[in-house]
Amino acid sequence: MKAVTYRAFGPAADVLQIEDMDCPAPAPGEVTVDLQFSGVNPSDVKARAGARAGVTELPYPAIIPHSDGAGVISAIGEGVPRDRLGQRVWIWNGQWQRAFGTAAQQITLPAEQAVALPDDVTMETGAILGIPGLTACHTVFGGGDVAGKTVLVQGGAGTVGHLAVQLARWGGARVIATARGAGLERVRDAGAHAALDFEAPDLAARILAANEGRPVNRIVEVEFGLNIATDTAVIAENGQICAYGSARQMEPVLPFYPLMFKAVTLEMTLIYLLPPAPRAAAIARLHDALQQGGLTCPVAETFDMKDCAAAHRAVEDGARDGAILMRCT
Repeated sequence: MKAVTYRAFGPAADVLQIEDMDCPAPAPGEVTVDLQFSGVNPSDVKARAGARAGVTELPYPAIIPHSDGAGVISAIGEGVPRDRLGQRVWIWNGQWQRAFGTAAQQITLPAEQAVALPDDVTMETGAILGIPGLTACHTVFGGGDVAGKTVLVQGGAGTVGHLAVQLARWGGARVIATARGAGLERVRDAGAHAALDFEAPDLAARILAANEGRPVNRIVEVEFGLNIATDTAVIAENGQICAYGSARQMEPVLPFYPLMFKAVTLEMTLIYLLPPAPRAAAIARLHDALQQGGLTCPVAETFDMKDCAAAHRAVEDGARDGAILMRCT
């Protein structure tokens, strides 16, 4: 098979290359998937650059990047039902704690990490469901149903935030989202009842005003350290703040007592480590939302395998109106 690899940390154009490699045969409980699309996420880009916290050495001699993808099962190991052969699937955790991810023509991995893709869902959408889809779904619904509640999505124009806005609206919540510039119209189009500029100096007051003076029940947070003061001001008693990022302020100062006296629950979400039960729940909700027309997964740009470095640069540049994908065929 052809695969994109890197054997050292560094800039995408310097370290990414295409190699011919053998795809491992499926062991018991595993499947081989002929991939059509690979999703490129910020975590993939940071891993290739050597920018993950605490990682100073390449963990494997050669790495095929990317954890998300979609394709068709072409081989099965012992113990896997034969009716899975030929099944359309999407991938989660393709390269998490493994050397070989989805930036290749094939991948072999545990069968449960290849999820049956509903017939009316495209392969392109399937390649977005792993990290962005599951993160958005868990951060919205990880504390239970949101019908009749108010959900604040901080950074609603990003890939995860855009999906979270749609899912919260589909789930029956009142949705307030923050963005800036053209992103404000993007979150409105996604279904937000109110779209607010996250650079506004009186953002907390605007959030409360958008909710008729009431605090919000749940916050989906992309910049925990930067926004914790605002989040503390607007969160309701027994509310929940679910954070999946804090890139701009990685060692935040926490207003402990204001949060404690509201009995706020803080959750730091790393979707790679989601336990089986909440992962299964998130997968089921994603499929329901897709099949009921409550969720669309826009693609900003799709690159050929030979242009994988350009795909990584597109993720690094940010300000995208959708996911970045790589063709594997």
